[in-house]
Amino acid sequence: MLWVLFLLVAWGVAGASCLRLCLAAASVDRARDPGHVELTLYEAAFLTGGPHRVADLALVTMHLRRRLLLAHTGWATVVDPEGRDEVERTVIRAIGPGGQSLIPPIRSATAAADAVRSLADRLVGAGLALPGGERTDLASAIRTVRGAALLVVAMAGAALLLPDQESGIGTPLTAELVWFALPLVLTLGCLAIARMEIHPYSSWASPTGQRLLDSFAAPPGSADREVLAAVAVRGVRAVDDPALRAALSGGGHPAGAAYRDR
Repeated sequence: MLWVLFLLVAWGVAGASCLRLCLAAASVDRARDPGHVELTLYEAAFLTGGPHRVADLALVTMHLRRRLLLAHTGWATVVDPEGRDEVERTVIRAIGPGGQSLIPPIRSATAAADAVRSLADRLVGAGLALPGGERTDLASAIRTVRGAALLVVAMAGAALLLPDQESGIGTPLTAELVWFALPLVLTLGCLAIARMEIHPYSSWASPTGQRLLDSFAAPPGSADREVLAAVAVRGVRAVDDPALRAALSGGGHPAGAAYRDR
């Protein structure tokens, strides 16, 4: 009956991990009226890609409107030093008084600036974005349930390897497999439900914010608006211009490698 100990371990780990996932999911599912008719480009960018996506959007906006020149070599040059909003003014300050800088440091400085943090705070306060801790807890809970499922399989395998185990239909071996199948079904079922209800797990958006993103469309205006909306939702990969895409990917500089395909 030593296999019962393995079964108890499997059940304990499976139950605890699924309970943690349920609590994490409940903490982020704050369905409320956000008070938004539609998302702005910056809001959509943050909800889909976080602070760095907001910085990318500002850089592309300023380039397309001839306020900034982004070279394929990975350098940014100020053309018009008057930013149209606080994020653009943050970009200009990040470039510095020389009027020229590599793009990766600009992106990092902009993503960490007060203007982007204020945007994040507003979205969190409106229930559209997840606080960083909750997003981390949810992703960690998903990994814990996956690990629990693997542990259940391992415990079942260990039980089958115990000496003096019988085999055959209707024997104790079959009963053991059935008992171990139950916690496995529990963990896999929780993962399946989580995928349907709260996927993607690493999203910056809350369930309410994700619903707004699902209906997000480019604001009316020039053709540039469609490009900017695509960058907000899909990131740098949405840029058709090879030179601009190379610039946003860091050009030939190693410092830009971490930002490719954002």
